[in-house]
Amino acid sequence: MAFLHVLILVILSLNGYNNNKTMAEGISGSEFTLDSIRKALIRQEDVIVFSLIERARFPMNSALYNPRLDLVPGFSGPLVDFIVKETEAVQAKAGRYVNPEENPFFPDNLPPSMIPNHNYSQVLHPGGASININKAIWDMYLNKLLPLFVDAGDDGNYASTAASDLICLQALSRRIHYGKFVAEIKFRDTPNDYEPPIRAKDTVALMKLLTDERVEKMVKKRVEKKADVFGQDVNVSNNADSKRYKVDPSVVARLYDEWVIPLTKLVEVEYLIRRLD
Repeated sequence: MAFLHVLILVILSLNGYNNNKTMAEGISGSEFTLDSIRKALIRQEDVIVFSLIERARFPMNSALYNPRLDLVPGFSGPLVDFIVKETEAVQAKAGRYVNPEENPFFPDNLPPSMIPNHNYSQVLHPGGASININKAIWDMYLNKLLPLFVDAGDDGNYASTAASDLICLQALSRRIHYGKFVAEIKFRDTPNDYEPPIRAKDTVALMKLLTDERVEKMVKKRVEKKADVFGQDVNVSNNADSKRYKVDPSVVARLYDEWVIPLTKLVEVEYLIRRLD
């Protein structure tokens, strides 16, 4: 058990739990605007790009995700599940999931916070605040995204690899679940546009109202550019053909195009459907 406690503390330190002031923290309803959300989302792009770069340091390490290996005595499931569950339990005790921006991947039986809770602004409507699509994010990340940017191989660094995975997963989860905040401010700005399709449970109409193709295209270009700038292997050559990347920028653009943006809009629709409850 002593080893387990040390392992959890190491993972916590690697995980880089961010205590900086968040968008929801300390912002009153009157200060809560679409512009403040957009700025938060742009900052989160940096976190996502850097987290992918960090994960790319390690090979696939497939044993970490194999449910048949039983690497932890008494625990049934892949090692990554064990590490994430134990890390989330420690972070729950430290108050991480009191923050409305944070959504656990294993929410069942999480321990309560052991520290005084921060007085977060109650921005979200209670009916939609508990939306959690982390199962879909988990599946997307492990089964679809990882093979696109991580090399094959096994270097045995399973704990560090899982810590990097969790950084990526939590960054993606925070970004995608920000759809709840986006939906709330859009509803507040033009409630007359949203109330009829909400009452009719018309998810198609809601998706249409929420979609701005111009903004989505701009976001995809921006994250691809960030990956190009942040992810280059630095060299002294000025030859553009010599560029090498830790993570292919096109993968980051694809991540947003195929998963981040669609899943965010799914969260927005789910939130709005419950907004009048």
